[in-house]
Amino acid sequence: MFEKILIANRGEIALRIHRACREMGIKTVAVHSTADAEAMHVRLADESVCIGPPNPKESYLNIPALISAAEITDADAVHPGYGFLSENARFAEIVEAHNIAFIGPTADHIRLMGDKIAAKQAMRELGVPVVPGIEGGMEDMDEARRAAAEIGYPVLAKAAAGGGGRGMKVIHDESQLEELLTQARNEAMHAFGDDTMYLEKFLPSPRHIEVQVFGDGKGNAIHLGERDCSLQRRHQKVLEEAPSPALNSEERSSIGERAAKAIAGINYRGAGTIEFLYQDGEFFFIEMNTRLQVEHPVTEAITRLDLVREQIRVASGAPLSLEQSEVTFSGHAVECRINAENHKTFRPTPGTVTDYHPPGGLGVRVDSGLYQGYRVPPYYDSLIAKLVVHGRTRNECLMRLRRCLEEFAIGGIDTTIPLHMALVDDPEFIDGDYTIHWLEQNLDRLVGD
Repeated sequence: MFEKILIANRGEIALRIHRACREMGIKTVAVHSTADAEAMHVRLADESVCIGPPNPKESYLNIPALISAAEITDADAVHPGYGFLSENARFAEIVEAHNIAFIGPTADHIRLMGDKIAAKQAMRELGVPVVPGIEGGMEDMDEARRAAAEIGYPVLAKAAAGGGGRGMKVIHDESQLEELLTQARNEAMHAFGDDTMYLEKFLPSPRHIEVQVFGDGKGNAIHLGERDCSLQRRHQKVLEEAPSPALNSEERSSIGERAAKAIAGINYRGAGTIEFLYQDGEFFFIEMNTRLQVEHPVTEAITRLDLVREQIRVASGAPLSLEQSEVTFSGHAVECRINAENHKTFRPTPGTVTDYHPPGGLGVRVDSGLYQGYRVPPYYDSLIAKLVVHGRTRNECLMRLRRCLEEFAIGGIDTTIPLHMALVDDPEFIDGDYTIHWLEQNLDRLVGD
């Protein structure tokens, strides 16, 4: 087992990783920019290293600085968390080239799943259903026109190296194709340095269902059920729940088993999430995330498993701690992403937290690095807390969630708590009757003018 782990991240996920390490008797090294010197995980870690100024390119994305921090502190492993360099194959290679363990999959698997075209081809070969579309990238507009006509409008243009909704456009007919595809290419080049695009069938009213998987890198794999991540704004998840209110037990078991079999087939190592669009009883693979997800706590709540602990164990060479037959599911869980944003305009609201009182009680978990007097910096993602609530049933869970949101007090900055309060009172959400487009279609009604 590792003796010291460097946490190559910040915010609530860095604190989450630190807590798992401490419970395993592993020392931690926190890295931080000058803007995060007073962050909670920096205060609690055994050691801390400043790796640069606030700009992420000069700190959290600065590979030489991270490697230097690991070497000078004698860390024997690096946990990348999510975001930043967590799905950067080159970073994984460099870490392991310095005889430091990378707590995640191999660079080859990160690279494979980071290319959405290659990932779709691989999953199709492994027996996973994929969204109908073209097999590879498009060389010119004529090829794009032929492909779109073959697939059938509306089509979705997506960047092969994309994520977070960037480099993605819905094209309803041929008259829009050239303009929107050009826009998507430009977005992709700006965001990812790669303008390779592909087209797939646009599904008008799907749900976003993802399956949590774990592999030991030796051909063994399990799934830990699914999460419903359909409540999204601009392709960014707002609230997640597990299990999905849309699936029956047969569908749940079938897609979980297919996902686990697929990653076992490629000898995948560590945690991963296989994401699907689900519509009319059918699943369609869209991508695989080769890291821990923001919403992993809802899976932990219904399985009572520590996913970070399992990541660390597998990365150290240990086998999976349980077999599929030993995985059990209990109750229902919901996660609300609390952002430092105005809940009507969604503009970031950095600033000093003047009051902080998180909710508590049975079945309640808050993952956050906030404290009274903490200054939320303006340089990073606006996620500041995750409220995770568990109940024996979905109704009990939602009742508990409503109570927790009423208790949750964060003063000095605007947050998205009012949006979540509106969600838990909405009849359609309470009934579980929503798709990936539902939140944007109902946002004005939920938050007002």
